[in-house]
Formats: sequence, structure tokens, C-alpha cells
Amino acid sequence: MLPLVFTVLILCSCFLNDGSCDLYDELRELKTEFDISLYQQLAELENRTNLIVAPASVALSLGLLQFGAQGNTFTQLENALGYNIHDPRVQEFLHAEYEDMTNSSQGPVVQLACALFVQAGGHLSPCFIDHMALWANSSLQKTNFSEPNRTASQINEWLTSNTEGGEADCIYLDTVDSPLNQMAVVSTMYFKSIWQEKFSFKDTQFLPFTTAEGITLEVPTMYQMAEVNYGQFHAPSLEQLSVVELPYLGERVSMFVVLPNDRRTSLSLLESHLSSNVITLWANSLKRMKMDVFLPRFRIQSRFDLKVVLPALGITDMFDPTKADFKGISDQGSLYISEAIHKAKIEVTEKGTKASGATAMVLLKRSRSPIFKADRPFLFFLRHTNTGSVLFIGRVTNPSE
Repeated sequence: MLPLVFTVLILCSCFLNDGSCDLYDELRELKTEFDISLYQQLAELENRTNLIVAPASVALSLGLLQFGAQGNTFTQLENALGYNIHDPRVQEFLHAEYEDMTNSSQGPVVQLACALFVQAGGHLSPCFIDHMALWANSSLQKTNFSEPNRTASQINEWLTSNTEGGEADCIYLDTVDSPLNQMAVVSTMYFKSIWQEKFSFKDTQFLPFTTAEGITLEVPTMYQMAEVNYGQFHAPSLEQLSVVELPYLGERVSMFVVLPNDRRTSLSLLESHLSSNVITLWANSLKRMKMDVFLPRFRIQSRFDLKVVLPALGITDMFDPTKADFKGISDQGSLYISEAIHKAKIEVTEKGTKASGATAMVLLKRSRSPIFKADRPFLFFLRHTNTGSVLFIGRVTNPSE
């Protein structure tokens, strides 16, 4: 993938007929640009592998840190995220988005959380503690970094308690036993739902999937004939791609699957084409049609060291003990971020659906409908309909891994 140059977007004041601009629309666009920029950096590091990231979880952690940051540390966080967390309008917007995303009353389960693990014994700013208590699903945890095993257990217990059914895997911290450790940030996001138009277990077959290296695998492939939103588009370099939207129960969240039409087109080429405007264009331009849809089952879990990724987005000082400025968290000692770990997981199956009794092969022979067949590497993202927020974004290069 070509190197990404992160462009800082600045919110400017404007005056329309009613004396104000639509700040919420600007914030949504800024959030999506951050989501995509984060994904593009991770995709470049994890070339040709299955990948998933939950950008909203990372942004939640960085927003929390912005409350306690000062000086250049604050400026870097503000520039990367695109907003000032101290602005009451920004706080209102982010809280409303969080509440909307995590409202599971209409089907999808979205769990989003972050925790700040701080060395015990330090005096924390009462103002920061108040902010943290009100900041979405965040918590402040006292720990003792001189006891690495106990600290690791404490972090993993928190992860388990913030994942439905305790389905979290352990996180291993690389420098947890360092005597200089002062603070660790951990964030997690979990998604679970049922398809609006159900796949059937009995329609699933082992079908060919060809990897980027030209290796053909037989993988469990789900099938349905359904009315879906579908469109074909061209990337700037004229590569054609297909996009299909598969909504989850309640249609509050949809999975968009992006498939290059030419098997020789690399996913990195499509990834470099992603932007907030492109995703909005795709979502708004799809047309309703009846199609045969083939999608492999896949389960992806990714773990990232954000200390490697965030500097590419201009966030560097908070990891440097000589430059980090978190006096808004505590004025005693020089706090800096020793670990910044992000985990995301997703599983796409037929679970929770009813069987129809017909096989994909027979249905396909009877059908004259257009076909969307994800039998080669593809991109996907889960988009929240009301807010336009990208909950997850990733790629599948090998469904069997």
C-alpha cells in the first residue's frame, strides 16, 4: 500500500441563515476520516492478512486522554481526532453517538469500553476523575506495575467483564514489568447480531475461495437469495468494484462488502481509495435489487500496539516520558502512556437463522438473478445507519485462518 499522509482537518466557524453551521455533520465526517486513516495505517503494517479494527473504541480512549492532556500533547490529540473534547457541543455529540450505537433494544449488540490503568498511590485530578466518570463506558483502574502478573490479570479480568459472555482472550503487555510504567490504556469493542435477511445453515456449502497468492481453498460459504442494496463503482485508477449492503436485524447496522471485480486488483489499491466521502457515496448510491449472495463464514480477531500506529497520525508526545504532558490527570510526577493496546473481534455466520431446506447449488441453477460472490479477498465495514459511524472496518484475505 502506498504511504498514507494524514491530513489534519480543522473545524472552522461558519454562519448560515440561522447563524450556525451543522457542527454534527462536520464531526461525523471528521470521525469517519479518523476511522479510515487508522485502518489504512494498520492495513499497511498488516499487509495481506485478515484484519479488523474498531476505530470507535480507539477514538473513545484518545478522547478520554484528551481531557487530561495539556500543551503539545493536547494539540496532537486534537489535530488527529479533529475536535476539542472540552467543547460542550462535542461532548454532547459524542455521548449521543455512543448511546445510539450501544442501544441494543432493536437487535444489534455493540459493546464499547476503555479503561485507564494508573499506578496506585498517585494523586489524580478531581476534575479528570469527574470527566472519566461521565465519559461513555470508561473506567479508572488503580494497579501496581511492579507486579506484572497481577497487573496483567487485572487487565484481562476487565476485558472479560466488558465482553458479552466473557469471550475475551488474554492481552499480554510487553513492558508491564518496567519500573517506569505509569499508565496503560486498553480499549475493546464487541459486536453481535442477526441478519435482517437470514442465511440458512442448510444452504452453506464448501466452495472455492482464491487468495491473492492464487491458492484456491474450499471454505464454508453462506448463501441467500434476497433483495439487497447493490452497486458497482470505479476507483480513481479505473478498477471496478462491487459493493453490497447486508443489514442486520432492525436495520440499524449494516455490513458493506467491497469486492474488486478483477481478481488481479489488490485490496491495498482499494484501501488507498477509501475516504469519508467515498463511503458516504457508496451508502447513498446503492440500488435495490434481487441477488444471489455468496459470503464465506469468517471469524477475525486482531490485536494492535497503538504505539506503533498512532505516531503516523501525529500522536507522538504522549508515549515519550520527556514530552508527555498529562498534568490534567495528575500534577504529581510525569505521566506518560507506557502501553496502548486495542483488540477487536467479529464473527460472521448463519447463527440464529432458520433453515430453508434448499441447497445453494440448486437455488443458483434455478435463479436468473445477478450474483455477488465473495470468492476472493474483500474489504468490509460495519456502518451505523443513524450516525454514519464506522463500527468496524477490516478485510478478509483467507476465511479459513
